[in-house]
Order: sequence, then C-alpha cells, then structure tokens
Amino acid sequence: MAYPYTTPMIPTGYYPTPAYAQPTTSTNPNNGLVWVQGETGAKSYLVAPNSTILLMDSEAQKFYIKSADASGMPIPLRVFEYKEVGATPTAEYVTKEEFEKALSELKGVKTDA
Repeated sequence: MAYPYTTPMIPTGYYPTPAYAQPTTSTNPNNGLVWVQGETGAKSYLVAPNSTILLMDSEAQKFYIKSADASGMPIPLRVFEYKEVGATPTAEYVTKEEFEKALSELKGVKTDA
C-alpha cells in the first residue's frame, strides 16, 4: 500500500510560504529626474516604445526630451538650454521716437520736439 508523502502534522495541500525578506524601497534622491552625461549620454539612453522622457544634463545647463514611437524607433532628440529667469541683466531701451530723433540728428536734420 502506498502512503502519501505528507506528515501527519501538516494537512495535505497546505504548504506554508517561506519567510523571505521584504524588498526594501529606497527613496530616490533625484525626485524622478534622470541625469545623463552630455548629449551622447542622452542619445544612448534607451526609451520604452511609445513614451517620452525628460533627461537632465549633468555637465551643462541643458536638458533633453527623448521619445520613441510605437515600434520603439527613437524620434530625433530635442535639446534645450535653460537659465535662471531672475539672473538676466536688465538692458536699457529707447522708444521709437527717441530712436528716430537720434537717427535724424545723425543724418543732420534737426527736429524740434
């Protein structure tokens, strides 16, 4: 007579799951930004089919938008430069009337305004 390969303590069909270590989720210090080294790093970065990703340059003040179509073929890389908005020096401008007055004075015609 054949005996089943079970022990009398564990019922048939019950197999306890082994205690595996839970995978730890590390916090991403980049806040979801993907950093690449230059334009060559951006060109070599693989993008999933039918998706777009923002790539930040770690060597220059540039960022790249890389996309791939539905078949996985990359769309040409778009390159952008960025700079701080408040850091631009203020330039002085002349009005159209001031410009025309200065131009006419240079030509030798005096206007009284």
